[in-house]
Amino acid sequence: MRFLLHLYRYIKTFGMKGVEIFFKIKFEKTDNVFLPNSPVPFTLRRHTSDLPTFRHIFLEKQYEIALGFEPEFIIDAGANIGLAAIYFVNKYPDTKIACIEPEDSNFEMLEQNVHGYPNIECHKNALSNIDGETISLIDSGQGKWGFMTEKTENFVDGNIASNLTTISIPHLMELYNLTSIDVVKIDIEGAEKELFESNFEDWLPKTRCLIIELHDRKKPGCSKSLFKAVSQYDFIFSHKGENLIFLNAEMDSTTK
Repeated sequence: MRFLLHLYRYIKTFGMKGVEIFFKIKFEKTDNVFLPNSPVPFTLRRHTSDLPTFRHIFLEKQYEIALGFEPEFIIDAGANIGLAAIYFVNKYPDTKIACIEPEDSNFEMLEQNVHGYPNIECHKNALSNIDGETISLIDSGQGKWGFMTEKTENFVDGNIASNLTTISIPHLMELYNLTSIDVVKIDIEGAEKELFESNFEDWLPKTRCLIIELHDRKKPGCSKSLFKAVSQYDFIFSHKGENLIFLNAEMDSTTK
């Protein structure tokens, strides 16, 4: 019965194409997964967090949010292997997406998975409130979706996987010639604490929708930092699954 319920869920989400996708996921034959109406396939790595991430995004539809507008630009911070970006670009074909991902193997898969989408660009950086810093990528032992970033001098526990450079949202706005951002999606494994502690004034009030997953269990103070920052502006708060959603009431559907 459970088998049939899971199969039904895939068919309900993807139509009859869901039968093929269901068996690919079940037996981890995931080198060539095609979504209905998607121009190119993507790959999910076997025995990794890629599989639950796929379920969260496409079956549980954690990014199925009533925005009230068609986004023209999305920042996907903590892009992992690109599944959220693929979801967004199939839902909003005309949007441009900047993906930020710091971890080597994730970034390699990200580039592979989105190469068929000319409106998705990838940046191998860590999102931060300070631009151009060199920081450490820490393996927290939680799989491919659990890498954390930390200033090297603050490093206490774990294994340093690599060092890399930070990028800030104001830098991205300058790079893409933006005066505002339609959607900022953030899933950066605790680095949101520093992101919202300072230097958010130039981008947060110019953001129409903020989607964020908090990680206080990894880095205490993430929630406090976020809510202190957003409370300075007129955001409407809701949540879906693990994501908190903030819609900017000061930027109506016609604001660009």
